Amino acid sequence: MIGLGLIGGSLLRDLVASDVPAFGADAAPEQAAAARADGFDASGDVTTALQQADKLGALIVIAVPMGAVESLLRQIAAACPNCAVIDVVSVKQPVLDLAWRYGLAARYVGTHPMAGTAFSGWSAGRAGLFAGAPWVIGFDQVAGLENERSRAAREGEAAGATDAAQAAPCGGGAAAEAGYAGARAAEAHTAGARAAEPAVFLSAPEIAAWTSLWAETAALISLTGARIFPVQAPVHDAAVARISHLPHILAETLAVTGDRGGALARSLAAGSFRDGTRVAGTAPALVRAMCETNAEALVPVLDEVIAELNRARNELAGTRTDTDTASEPSVARLAEAGFAAYRRFPFVERTTSEGPPIAPSDIERAGSFEHVISTNAGRTVPIAPGENGWVKDLLTAEAAGACICLGRG
Repeated sequence: MIGLGLIGGSLLRDLVASDVPAFGADAAPEQAAAARADGFDASGDVTTALQQADKLGALIVIAVPMGAVESLLRQIAAACPNCAVIDVVSVKQPVLDLAWRYGLAARYVGTHPMAGTAFSGWSAGRAGLFAGAPWVIGFDQVAGLENERSRAAREGEAAGATDAAQAAPCGGGAAAEAGYAGARAAEAHTAGARAAEPAVFLSAPEIAAWTSLWAETAALISLTGARIFPVQAPVHDAAVARISHLPHILAETLAVTGDRGGALARSLAAGSFRDGTRVAGTAPALVRAMCETNAEALVPVLDEVIAELNRARNELAGTRTDTDTASEPSVARLAEAGFAAYRRFPFVERTTSEGPPIAPSDIERAGSFEHVISTNAGRTVPIAPGENGWVKDLLTAEAAGACICLGRG
């Protein structure tokens, strides 16, 4: 475990409690010392810890701020050829890009536990922090190939159908040969894509090894009691821009605005203000790391918020921007829309029971992803890593916002 703050420290506690041999390191000596004082195997020397990890062939968990990830991945690539790597960083595409850059993609799985507090450091962590919380696991290394295969297959089928139609007067044999020609065209298309973008795909042996690592990672996450959600890196970053990084921007803004009200406003601030500003207590360096590295996804979301606030401002001021006519001050529209939206979030009425598993055929019968998303809250998709169709099952779960479990039964 490289990084013994809130997330890394909590995960180390959970693993040790589950009798998983684990040790940690942190570049801040005081964090390592605090972990040792609580009885954990922890070092303040990251380089030595990585050397030990390589000798053991250990799984390395990166639990450091985004700003420290690149140098750590570079060090792992050079010093730890026997180690696989996962991370718990709050943005995924930048880390995945670095894994490709340093030749680690075949032995890297990106993850992100959606849990935490406004506090940081070893002392902020605790066993059981992740129980019941969503935990994202990436699958980009196989999703890209699955998507490419699907596209190539569609193009190959179309080419085969065209050739078969043209060959129809020659009889079934010619039509079958045309179909084979279409399949060969599909294979050629996939091979061409690999040659054009070699960093996007892994070889067959690499995929097999990566799949085993993915299954090991999912099993490790399961030990914490978290609910596992398969999500590709760009999809993850777009989602957390809305439900994780935006709340930090809004909390900071609310805290600054409330503070401008002076001593009386600060004294009267109670429940709603406290809840709305909770994450403003996060260390500024951590807020910067997560928001700045996800700026591409976060800026358009901020534009949405600004537009929504401007509309609410005009409605409350009694002006109608579409007609420039006066009306009664109102926040009815926003209040009703917000109330309805809030009730759609699973955490509002989360239960411990789960519905029956869902499968790709459910989507086909329903006719749309939207229907699956609206009717499958709390459902679980069973995943059998490496079996035929397992990546399609991951894509189904991602589209439905459903969690997964290992095994078909």
